[in-house]
Amino acid sequence: MPIQGEEQADVFKRLNRIEGQVKGIRRMVEEESYCVDVLIQIASIHEALRGVGKIILRDHLKCCVTEAVQQGDAERTERTYQELMDLMYKYAR
Repeated sequence: MPIQGEEQADVFKRLNRIEGQVKGIRRMVEEESYCVDVLIQIASIHEALRGVGKIILRDHLKCCVTEAVQQGDAERTERTYQELMDLMYKYAR
């Protein structure tokens, strides 16, 4: 089940802000801004994206993973567990 409700609205709000930040970086590069200032903005976007990822991961755990485990299907539970582990390793980078 895709993210919905308040979480979805929050994700859209954050993504719109991130989109604006990316456009700002593009403008900074075009205007040949100081490299350190550009790098600081890139770090800010990186953290903002991590925040979006946390919201989506939390929703995934709350809905999708919980549902898979509660259904009692051992194969689906194992598949979901493996997917979650793979995701955690990728996200932890």
